[in-house]
Amino acid sequence: MTVTWNTERRARRDDAHRPSFDLVVMDMAGTTVRDDGLVERAFARTAREAGLDTYMPLASAAQYVHDTMGQSKIAVFRHLTAGNEAAAQEANRLFERSYGELAETEGVEEVPGAGAAIAALRDAGLRVVLTTGFSPATRDALLSHLGWVVDGALSPADAGGRGRPAPDMILSAIVATKARAVSSVVVVGDTASDMIAGRNAGAGAVVGVLTGSHDLARLTEAGADAVLESVAALPRFLLELP
Repeated sequence: MTVTWNTERRARRDDAHRPSFDLVVMDMAGTTVRDDGLVERAFARTAREAGLDTYMPLASAAQYVHDTMGQSKIAVFRHLTAGNEAAAQEANRLFERSYGELAETEGVEEVPGAGAAIAALRDAGLRVVLTTGFSPATRDALLSHLGWVVDGALSPADAGGRGRPAPDMILSAIVATKARAVSSVVVVGDTASDMIAGRNAGAGAVVGVLTGSHDLARLTEAGADAVLESVAALPRFLLELP
Protein backbone atom coordinates (compact mmCIF):
# COMPACT_ATOMS: atom_id res chain seq x y z
CA MET A 1 0.00 0.00 0.00
CA THR A 2 1.43 3.37 -1.06
CA VAL A 3 0.45 6.30 1.14
CA THR A 4 1.63 9.85 0.53
CA TRP A 5 1.20 11.94 3.66
CA ASN A 6 0.73 15.67 3.88
CA THR A 7 3.68 16.07 6.26
CA GLU A 8 2.36 19.19 7.97
CA ARG A 9 -0.95 17.55 8.78
CA ARG A 10 0.80 14.27 9.70
CA ALA A 11 2.91 16.11 12.27
CA ARG A 12 -0.19 17.56 13.90
CA ARG A 13 -1.90 14.16 13.85
CA ASP A 14 1.10 12.45 15.50
CA ASP A 15 0.71 14.81 18.44
CA ALA A 16 -2.91 13.75 18.94
CA HIS A 17 -4.57 10.59 20.16
CA ARG A 18 -5.31 7.82 17.68
CA PRO A 19 -8.39 8.92 15.71
CA SER A 20 -11.60 6.91 15.99
CA PHE A 21 -13.93 6.90 13.00
CA ASP A 22 -17.49 5.72 12.54
CA LEU A 23 -18.49 7.19 9.15
CA VAL A 24 -16.79 7.22 5.75
CA VAL A 25 -18.15 9.65 3.14
CA MET A 26 -16.90 8.74 -0.34
CA ASP A 27 -17.26 10.35 -3.74
CA MET A 28 -18.50 8.29 -6.67
CA ALA A 29 -17.11 9.08 -10.17
CA GLY A 30 -13.33 8.81 -10.12
CA THR A 31 -13.19 7.56 -6.54
CA THR A 32 -15.37 4.45 -6.37
CA VAL A 33 -16.77 4.42 -9.91
CA ARG A 34 -14.44 4.30 -12.92
CA ASP A 35 -14.94 7.40 -15.02
CA ASP A 36 -12.59 6.79 -17.98
CA GLY A 37 -13.42 10.26 -19.28
CA LEU A 38 -17.18 9.63 -19.33
CA VAL A 39 -17.99 12.93 -17.64
CA GLU A 40 -15.89 14.94 -20.07
CA ARG A 41 -17.29 13.09 -23.10
CA ALA A 42 -20.83 13.71 -21.86
CA PHE A 43 -19.94 17.37 -21.43
CA ALA A 44 -18.54 17.62 -24.97
CA ARG A 45 -21.78 16.22 -26.36
CA THR A 46 -23.80 18.56 -24.16
CA ALA A 47 -21.75 21.59 -25.16
CA ARG A 48 -22.61 21.01 -28.81
CA GLU A 49 -26.30 20.33 -28.19
CA ALA A 50 -26.77 23.24 -25.76
CA GLY A 51 -24.73 25.75 -27.75
CA LEU A 52 -22.46 26.59 -24.83
CA ASP A 53 -20.07 28.33 -27.21
CA THR A 54 -22.56 31.20 -27.10
CA TYR A 55 -21.16 32.02 -23.67
CA MET A 56 -17.47 31.11 -23.90
CA PRO A 57 -15.05 29.18 -26.14
CA LEU A 58 -15.64 25.46 -25.79
CA ALA A 59 -11.98 24.80 -24.97
CA SER A 60 -12.24 27.18 -22.01
CA ALA A 61 -15.50 25.56 -20.93
CA ALA A 62 -13.95 22.09 -21.12
CA GLN A 63 -11.01 23.22 -18.97
CA TYR A 64 -13.42 24.65 -16.40
CA VAL A 65 -15.28 21.33 -16.28
CA HIS A 66 -12.00 19.51 -15.63
CA ASP A 67 -10.88 21.99 -12.98
CA THR A 68 -14.21 21.78 -11.13
CA MET A 69 -14.61 18.01 -11.19
CA GLY A 70 -16.51 16.91 -8.10
CA GLN A 71 -18.67 20.00 -7.89
CA SER A 72 -22.43 20.09 -8.45
CA LYS A 73 -23.10 19.81 -12.16
CA ILE A 74 -25.89 22.40 -12.14
CA ALA A 75 -23.54 24.86 -10.42
CA VAL A 76 -20.95 24.25 -13.14
CA PHE A 77 -23.51 24.88 -15.87
CA ARG A 78 -24.66 28.09 -14.16
CA HIS A 79 -21.11 29.36 -14.48
CA LEU A 80 -20.77 28.19 -18.09
CA THR A 81 -24.01 29.95 -19.07
CA ALA A 82 -23.11 33.20 -17.28
CA GLY A 83 -25.91 32.77 -14.78
CA ASN A 84 -28.68 32.09 -17.30
CA GLU A 85 -30.77 29.76 -15.15
CA ALA A 86 -32.97 28.41 -17.92
CA ALA A 87 -29.94 27.65 -20.11
CA ALA A 88 -28.12 26.07 -17.16
CA GLN A 89 -31.06 23.81 -16.34
CA GLU A 90 -31.39 22.73 -19.96
CA ALA A 91 -27.65 22.04 -20.24
CA ASN A 92 -27.77 20.03 -17.03
CA ARG A 93 -30.71 18.00 -18.36
CA LEU A 94 -28.83 17.28 -21.57
CA PHE A 95 -25.70 16.35 -19.63
CA GLU A 96 -27.55 13.88 -17.40
CA ARG A 97 -29.14 12.32 -20.48
CA SER A 98 -25.81 12.09 -22.31
CA TYR A 99 -24.03 10.62 -19.30
CA GLY A 100 -26.78 8.05 -18.83
CA GLU A 101 -26.65 7.04 -22.49
CA LEU A 102 -22.87 6.72 -22.46
CA ALA A 103 -22.95 4.74 -19.22
CA GLU A 104 -25.55 2.42 -20.74
CA THR A 105 -23.70 1.83 -24.00
CA GLU A 106 -20.17 1.68 -22.60
CA GLY A 107 -20.99 0.13 -19.24
CA VAL A 108 -20.19 1.33 -15.74
CA GLU A 109 -17.52 -0.35 -13.65
CA GLU A 110 -16.21 0.14 -10.17
CA VAL A 111 -12.72 1.33 -9.47
CA PRO A 112 -11.01 -2.05 -8.94
CA GLY A 113 -11.54 -3.13 -5.35
CA ALA A 114 -14.03 -0.38 -4.51
CA GLY A 115 -16.93 -2.72 -3.78
CA ALA A 116 -14.77 -4.93 -1.60
CA ALA A 117 -13.47 -1.85 0.25
CA ILE A 118 -17.00 -0.68 0.97
CA ALA A 119 -17.95 -4.12 2.26
CA ALA A 120 -14.80 -4.32 4.42
CA LEU A 121 -15.45 -0.92 5.97
CA ARG A 122 -19.02 -1.85 6.83
CA ASP A 123 -17.92 -5.24 8.19
CA ALA A 124 -15.52 -3.33 10.47
CA GLY A 125 -18.47 -1.39 11.87
CA LEU A 126 -18.13 1.85 9.91
CA ARG A 127 -21.02 3.35 8.01
CA VAL A 128 -20.46 4.30 4.37
CA VAL A 129 -22.27 7.10 2.54
CA LEU A 130 -21.61 7.92 -1.12
CA THR A 131 -21.83 11.48 -2.44
CA THR A 132 -21.90 12.84 -5.98
CA GLY A 133 -22.52 15.92 -8.07
CA PHE A 134 -24.92 13.93 -10.24
CA SER A 135 -28.69 14.14 -9.93
CA PRO A 136 -30.44 11.55 -7.72
CA ALA A 137 -31.75 9.77 -10.82
CA THR A 138 -28.28 9.32 -12.35
CA ARG A 139 -26.78 8.41 -8.98
CA ASP A 140 -29.40 5.75 -8.31
CA ALA A 141 -29.00 4.26 -11.78
CA LEU A 142 -25.25 3.89 -11.17
CA LEU A 143 -25.83 2.28 -7.77
CA SER A 144 -28.41 -0.10 -9.16
CA HIS A 145 -25.96 -1.24 -11.82
CA LEU A 146 -23.12 -1.72 -9.34
CA GLY A 147 -25.25 -3.46 -6.71
CA TRP A 148 -23.42 -2.02 -3.70
CA VAL A 149 -24.91 -2.02 -0.21
CA VAL A 150 -24.24 1.34 1.47
CA ASP A 151 -25.72 3.31 4.33
CA GLY A 152 -26.75 6.22 2.16
CA ALA A 153 -26.17 8.09 -1.09
CA LEU A 154 -26.51 11.85 -1.45
CA SER A 155 -26.67 14.38 -4.27
CA PRO A 156 -26.73 18.17 -3.85
CA ALA A 157 -30.52 18.04 -4.17
CA ASP A 158 -30.62 15.98 -0.96
CA ALA A 159 -28.62 18.60 0.95
CA GLY A 160 -30.39 21.85 0.27
CA GLY A 161 -29.06 22.17 -3.26
CA ARG A 162 -25.43 23.00 -2.49
CA GLY A 163 -22.79 20.65 -3.79
CA ARG A 164 -19.05 20.52 -3.15
CA PRO A 165 -16.94 22.34 -2.10
CA ALA A 166 -19.69 23.29 0.37
CA PRO A 167 -19.83 20.83 3.29
CA ASP A 168 -23.58 20.27 3.08
CA MET A 169 -23.61 16.70 1.74
CA ILE A 170 -21.06 15.59 4.35
CA LEU A 171 -22.99 17.27 7.16
CA SER A 172 -26.24 15.72 5.87
CA ALA A 173 -24.55 12.30 5.96
CA ILE A 174 -23.51 12.93 9.57
CA VAL A 175 -27.08 13.78 10.55
CA ALA A 176 -28.60 10.88 8.60
CA THR A 177 -26.28 8.26 10.08
CA LYS A 178 -26.14 9.80 13.57
CA ALA A 179 -22.35 9.86 13.46
CA ARG A 180 -20.75 10.68 16.80
CA ALA A 181 -19.04 13.91 15.69
CA VAL A 182 -17.56 15.59 12.63
CA SER A 183 -14.16 14.46 13.90
CA SER A 184 -15.28 10.84 13.55
CA VAL A 185 -15.81 11.24 9.79
CA VAL A 186 -13.42 10.33 6.98
CA VAL A 187 -13.96 12.06 3.64
CA VAL A 188 -12.54 10.38 0.53
CA GLY A 189 -12.36 11.70 -3.02
CA ASP A 190 -10.36 12.21 -6.20
CA THR A 191 -10.75 15.97 -6.64
CA ALA A 192 -9.72 19.19 -4.96
CA SER A 193 -13.41 19.91 -4.38
CA ASP A 194 -13.71 16.70 -2.33
CA MET A 195 -10.75 17.73 -0.19
CA ILE A 196 -12.01 21.27 0.35
CA ALA A 197 -15.49 20.01 1.24
CA GLY A 198 -13.96 17.69 3.83
CA ARG A 199 -11.96 20.52 5.34
CA ASN A 200 -15.02 22.79 5.31
CA ALA A 201 -17.01 20.14 7.17
CA GLY A 202 -14.31 19.72 9.83
CA ALA A 203 -13.85 16.03 9.03
CA GLY A 204 -11.43 14.05 11.18
CA ALA A 205 -9.52 12.88 8.10
CA VAL A 206 -9.56 13.89 4.44
CA VAL A 207 -8.09 11.32 2.06
CA GLY A 208 -7.38 11.71 -1.64
CA VAL A 209 -7.14 8.94 -4.22
CA LEU A 210 -5.27 8.95 -7.53
CA THR A 211 -7.84 7.13 -9.67
CA GLY A 212 -9.68 10.23 -10.87
CA SER A 213 -9.30 13.78 -12.06
CA HIS A 214 -6.66 15.45 -9.88
CA ASP A 215 -3.07 14.57 -9.12
CA LEU A 216 -1.07 14.30 -5.89
CA ALA A 217 0.00 17.94 -5.85
CA ARG A 218 -3.53 19.23 -6.44
CA LEU A 219 -5.05 16.97 -3.75
CA THR A 220 -2.38 17.85 -1.20
CA GLU A 221 -2.66 21.56 -1.89
CA ALA A 222 -6.44 21.30 -1.39
CA GLY A 223 -5.96 19.85 2.11
CA ALA A 224 -5.65 16.07 1.87
CA ASP A 225 -4.22 14.50 5.03
CA ALA A 226 -3.01 11.57 2.95
CA VAL A 227 -3.27 10.36 -0.65
CA LEU A 228 -3.74 6.71 -1.61
CA GLU A 229 -3.27 5.03 -4.95
CA SER A 230 -6.85 3.79 -4.79
CA VAL A 231 -9.87 3.49 -2.52
CA ALA A 232 -9.10 -0.25 -2.45
CA ALA A 233 -6.36 0.56 0.10
CA LEU A 234 -8.69 2.53 2.38
CA PRO A 235 -9.73 -0.22 4.86
CA ARG A 236 -6.14 -1.19 5.60
CA PHE A 237 -5.11 2.47 5.78
CA LEU A 238 -7.75 3.34 8.34
CA LEU A 239 -6.98 0.29 10.47
CA GLU A 240 -3.27 1.17 10.48
CA LEU A 241 -3.54 4.91 11.16
CA PRO A 242 -1.07 5.87 13.88
